[in-house]
Amino acid sequence: MALLLILLAVPLIEIALFVTIGGAIGLGPTLLIVALTAIIGAAMLRRQGAGALSALQAAMERGEDPSGPLADGALLLLGGVLLLTPGFFTDALGFVLLTPGGRRALIGWLGPLVAARVVRMQARGPRPAPGHAPDDAPIDAEYRDVTDRASARDSDRRDPDPPH
Repeated sequence: MALLLILLAVPLIEIALFVTIGGAIGLGPTLLIVALTAIIGAAMLRRQGAGALSALQAAMERGEDPSGPLADGALLLLGGVLLLTPGFFTDALGFVLLTPGGRRALIGWLGPLVAARVVRMQARGPRPAPGHAPDDAPIDAEYRDVTDRASARDSDRRDPDPPH
């Protein structure tokens, strides 16, 4: 439900901002700002993405928990996608995610929530896919033995005197 609200709210916010800003500064400057934010965002993402990848590789080489660098890289990717999406609201969110302080704040806020959810999921254990029973569960079924009928039909079809 929250995702549906986000998918409805973000385009409405973007339209309102485009109309307001475009009315204040004009169409040309508005489009120029949107294009420049995409270019600046792509450059920032490229530079910081390389740093995040090297931090992840270093953590793995040292045998450390890679969840921090992974979360950092995932938020960088999300920030880059938001910056490449045309709009002022998504650009603002993207720039926040491309700043180390913004990512740290979001990880500090979301980290405990995600960790608690993972712990709850692990406590429940693996769940089978919907409609599928676990491998060791009994299968409730009805059956009919048709082997006697099939062999009777086969013997009826056989020719009593095959050609020699």
